[in-house]
Amino acid sequence: MEARAHTGRLDELLHEVRRQMGRGAGADPRPVLDWLGRQIDADVALVGGAGAVEASTALFPRQILPSLEPTLARLSGGQMAAAATESGALQVRLEALGPHAPRPVLVVAGTSAPTREAASLVSHAGSLIALLDRAQGADTTFRGYQSKARQLRFAVFSALLAGDLTLARRMTTGAVPSLLDAARLRVYLLHCPPEDRDRLAQTYQDGSGYHGTGLMVHCPAFKEHLICLVADGSADGSDDGTGGRFDDEPDTDPRDFGDDPEVARGQGTVLRRLVRENSLYALGISSPYPLDATAEAYGQALHALAAARHTPERMAAYLGRTPLVPLLPHTEAGTWARALLRPLGSTPRATLDITRLAVTFPRSAVARLLDISRNTVSHHLSRVEATLGLDLGDVRTRAALDLAFCLTGGQPDGGFGPEGGFGSTGGFGSTGGFGARGGRPVPTLDELFRTGPAHAWAREFLRPLQDTRGRDLHTTLSAWIDANTDAQRTARHVGLSRNTVRAHLRAAEHLLSRDLLTTGSGIHDLVHALHITGLHPAD
Repeated sequence: MEARAHTGRLDELLHEVRRQMGRGAGADPRPVLDWLGRQIDADVALVGGAGAVEASTALFPRQILPSLEPTLARLSGGQMAAAATESGALQVRLEALGPHAPRPVLVVAGTSAPTREAASLVSHAGSLIALLDRAQGADTTFRGYQSKARQLRFAVFSALLAGDLTLARRMTTGAVPSLLDAARLRVYLLHCPPEDRDRLAQTYQDGSGYHGTGLMVHCPAFKEHLICLVADGSADGSDDGTGGRFDDEPDTDPRDFGDDPEVARGQGTVLRRLVRENSLYALGISSPYPLDATAEAYGQALHALAAARHTPERMAAYLGRTPLVPLLPHTEAGTWARALLRPLGSTPRATLDITRLAVTFPRSAVARLLDISRNTVSHHLSRVEATLGLDLGDVRTRAALDLAFCLTGGQPDGGFGPEGGFGSTGGFGSTGGFGARGGRPVPTLDELFRTGPAHAWAREFLRPLQDTRGRDLHTTLSAWIDANTDAQRTARHVGLSRNTVRAHLRAAEHLLSRDLLTTGSGIHDLVHALHITGLHPAD
């Protein structure tokens, strides 16, 4: 009978331990101490390695601890495993817990010495408290590892965005991800609930903290985005088949994404399956790019995601269109861009980097991306506005500045004369100037845009808006740009509700395959296309 009672007590103890192990906030030894105190009719305390009480029953007599300090020190230091002593009228039993000094000590104080069964319960409870502590320590270590792995993956992604493959490899010395050995990559941009990102990244993570031949990166700017860099295979276009856990899924039908078999194979299989199985998910897929062009692939994935979110499948690959930049007259466009950016020649690199991001992304997103305050972002942009004499709050200004950065690679040329900026030297207006070397006039943006290739690009860009429904969208888009992308002002101007304006913008995202509302990264193309079609082409 006593044996069964003892076994029943141990079962209760194990039940409490299992309950503690299931806690999301970490194990709490106090319920175990309370249980033990009730079973043996004594008070119990857990004394940490530094001598402080970490947890105890409500009536534990803490006044006895100073007299126990020498014994506690020997137990904590590993010189003893257990001890029994007296403190006044109390019988005290002490047991050291765990293998590593300084060890916590379980202190039991009662009016009589514990029986053999009680001593056994004390030992069992102490062992299980030690296991709980080790489990909590392991969980803390695991969370720390996951956090560092996540930070490192983002650092690698940041280096790839900057086109610096050497830096990406140096920061991963000893555990270089397989992705960095790939010839090309695609960016799969997954839209999902923010709370799913950790689970997905951990589920498909390999032992090195990466994801086979890919990387899953938490976007710090947009909490619904999980950025997935996926190796696109060997140079001959075949999938390398070494994608780790991504490749456990069978291939999908290539018809899922048109006639491109590369998009329908390999590591992307799991991502597409996740979207099919979760109605809150959406997926945008870039074209294949060399690793040093990750920024271009990411931009494509943003546009593809904007289109995907308005399709029944919630998946879309980027619809390749020729960008505007290579269609502009090379020499004249470079002259215009360098003249525009010349005043920034002595601007600190950090300010330039923030500005390049802020002409595309909202300031709050830039702050999260760079882990700085929004006020810091605004301070840097105010310096640029003062230097250039511009208002970066104006969408057309941001579009022109972004175009100039693209044409110059973001490096201002300080070698032009004092007139080489906005206004008379070719900002947004129609007048020219003489700021270039050799006295040649700096062309205006209007002159660059009046070229035949620019007009062909603009017409093709806006072609999806040619039907009846599209003409309504065209009117809304034009008014939206005129209203500096303010939906409320747009609604008043066109006589629609704000919700209708937003619906038109979402429809336009799908038709144009451009992100207009989430990051706004497609707004600049829209600004330029509307600008160009409003000009008479040169003869």
